[in-house]
Amino acid sequence: MLSTPLSLFTRTGIALAISMTVFILFSVSVVIYFVLAPVANRAADDLASLMVLSAQTWVELPPSTRPDFEQALIDDYQLTLSNSTEAIPISKNPMPYLRFLRNALEKRMQLPIPILVMSGETTWFSVDIPMADQNIRISFPRERIGAQPPLASLLVLIGGTIIILLASLLFVRRLTGPLANLSQAAARLGSGMELKPLPETGPRELVTLTHSFNQMVIQIAELMENRTTILAGISHDLRTPITRMRLVLELLHDDVDTSLKNKLVQDLDEMNELITHSLELAHGQVTHELEEINVQEFIDGIILSYRDNEPSISWKHLGNCICKVDTLALRRILTNLIDNALSYGDGKPVEVHCDCTDSNIVIQVLDRGIGIPVEEQIAVFRPFHRLEQSRSRATGGSGLGLAIAKQLADSHGWNIKLLSREGGGTEAELSIPMEKLTLVN
Repeated sequence: MLSTPLSLFTRTGIALAISMTVFILFSVSVVIYFVLAPVANRAADDLASLMVLSAQTWVELPPSTRPDFEQALIDDYQLTLSNSTEAIPISKNPMPYLRFLRNALEKRMQLPIPILVMSGETTWFSVDIPMADQNIRISFPRERIGAQPPLASLLVLIGGTIIILLASLLFVRRLTGPLANLSQAAARLGSGMELKPLPETGPRELVTLTHSFNQMVIQIAELMENRTTILAGISHDLRTPITRMRLVLELLHDDVDTSLKNKLVQDLDEMNELITHSLELAHGQVTHELEEINVQEFIDGIILSYRDNEPSISWKHLGNCICKVDTLALRRILTNLIDNALSYGDGKPVEVHCDCTDSNIVIQVLDRGIGIPVEEQIAVFRPFHRLEQSRSRATGGSGLGLAIAKQLADSHGWNIKLLSREGGGTEAELSIPMEKLTLVN
């Protein structure tokens, strides 16, 4: 089963999202490597120099002046200094700035300098600097560092991605929206539905395309109307001489060859039927007012009209619903499908099934005839298309019954298809989505 292709909007959105994300990741990496990391490394190096200098100064100061020096460090540099007897355990620090600071201290002291992280209402960092046989502990709060490169990079990445993606999707939506409307309008036009002119707005190319489409819709509507008028005129012009010819045949003397007379009458009837079906095909896209029906009872009435028919027709249903539907179109489709099954069912009983669910109504007409080859199951819906075997003109039919049924179904948004049955025969299935119906509670 073929998967449904992604829409132009989805494809473009995914492409933009991937490209923008890659671009922002690259930009953030460049900024971190060439800007933030060098700045952080320089700041850590300056702080390491200040710590070592402060420890040296504190050791050299007289004990009486040390408190003033410690207070000055707190006021000016947010550093606390004290004499510690307990060594800081060696641990790993995930923050890049702390790694830069530790490397700078170790470079100056030529020995491992661990950093202690103390969490609380305010996070503090402490380092021990050996100086003059003393262990000088210098601490500073988290806000002393100030910059947070990882968080800043993450915020830039997330914020930039969201802003650029939303702006890009809005831009793409403005471009693909009119194209989507054109696609939907083309689908409705192909189904024979009446269309209103599309708004001619947007970029110049889309305005030109929409204008051309609107002109095409007008021309097609005029062609369809002209076709119906021409066919109606041809029908009138042909039926008048056909009627006269039939009247003449009826008035012929009894000594005329009866078989020849009957053959001519049959040919005239066939011509009249062909004209009728051609007109039905021309009017197939005309919709009528909806009528409220009980689907089961409606099909019951159609089946009842075939009560004297041979072969017999059996029918069953699952579920039931009451809805408003174009009864003329539904009746014509079902009678065409049933007539087709009776004509080409090889004299075997025909089955009619109806399943009414919450999502759709599915009506099936099944026969046990010779069947339709898979490669022909779409082509037989074309006007005047007939198969070469049992469904040829020799067995009767104008080649328009299925075409009329297909056109009526398409014009109402219904689905009709032919399938091969296991064991031989054909299954004609009419599916009516509930969104195409007016349900009655």
